[in-house]
Amino acid sequence: MAVALRKPLCDALGVDVPILSAGMGSVAGPALVASVSEAGGFGVLGVSGASPDAVRARIEATRMLTTRPFGVNVIIDDVGWAASEDDRELVRAEVMSAIDEQVAAVVLFWGDPTPYVEAAHERGAKLLVQVGSVVEAEAAAAAGVDAVIAQGVEAGGHVRGTTSIWELLPAIVAAVSPLSVLASGGIGDGTGVARAIGLGAQGVSLGTRFVASEESRAHPEYKRRIVESRAKDTVYTDDLYDISWPGAPTRTLRNRTFDEWEAAGRPPPGRRPGEGTFVGVLRLSSGEKVEFPRYAGAGSPLVGFDGDFDYPAMWAGESVEVVNDVLPAAEIVRRLAQDAAAALG
Repeated sequence: MAVALRKPLCDALGVDVPILSAGMGSVAGPALVASVSEAGGFGVLGVSGASPDAVRARIEATRMLTTRPFGVNVIIDDVGWAASEDDRELVRAEVMSAIDEQVAAVVLFWGDPTPYVEAAHERGAKLLVQVGSVVEAEAAAAAGVDAVIAQGVEAGGHVRGTTSIWELLPAIVAAVSPLSVLASGGIGDGTGVARAIGLGAQGVSLGTRFVASEESRAHPEYKRRIVESRAKDTVYTDDLYDISWPGAPTRTLRNRTFDEWEAAGRPPPGRRPGEGTFVGVLRLSSGEKVEFPRYAGAGSPLVGFDGDFDYPAMWAGESVEVVNDVLPAAEIVRRLAQDAAAALG
């Protein structure tokens, strides 16, 4: 099994199989990350929006669960997500905290990785960046990153790609060879993993499949809806979920927020149905309650969410088509690897 999937990327990251779980914000906590890494894949911890102390605490909590390599994901968008100087400083602090903690890799998204390449390499960390176009991939390669993740428009959550992964992937592979390229978007089973590798990918980065894992911090209702949905039940929108992150297209499960917005003629921000209201609260382990505004562009219903599940964004890619159960993350890695190896012959 391992021979068919053994790629140079495996040696670079210190893993058995080139299967990464995406950062996915707070959905990907220490338990999920450690389980993926323990199974021979590469777990990636989501930390965007967290303080440097919280970043270090999450890394330490993960290290308490595994001695295997894992990574940290940070969104570095300095136009939308981190438009203010305070937010940009937080992003820099998040990235540098991960680098200083000497995680195996830092995975960046939605921005220029150049400021972090030298620091990561000085501390022995690999630097990966997720991109949505050939132009962006070429710029990342020129900056000196260790690998790029090609994100197709089929992906869930915030979507950088504008074309299908099956068109984008071979184009990026050709453009940046011999740099390692991973595939992301619309892949949720071993057949998809094998197809990506057949098109030149060194590995895959999967989000939706790992949302529906036992260790993910997604609310059970969120997981249930992913399992029961099909690709046609996801919707791609340019500016629907834009509160806290304007300008970032998204793919989510279709819900009442989308239906009411569509029925109103898809009005722009400021004139959408129910704008300014809240759809629920998230009760944190600390006892703090965080309100969920309608059209929120950050966060998803985690364990502890209390509200109407027909209104918050549930990030999900077209791979829901092949996600039919909630399994332990280690079992997901095992099945993906086994089925991909079989498909590759």
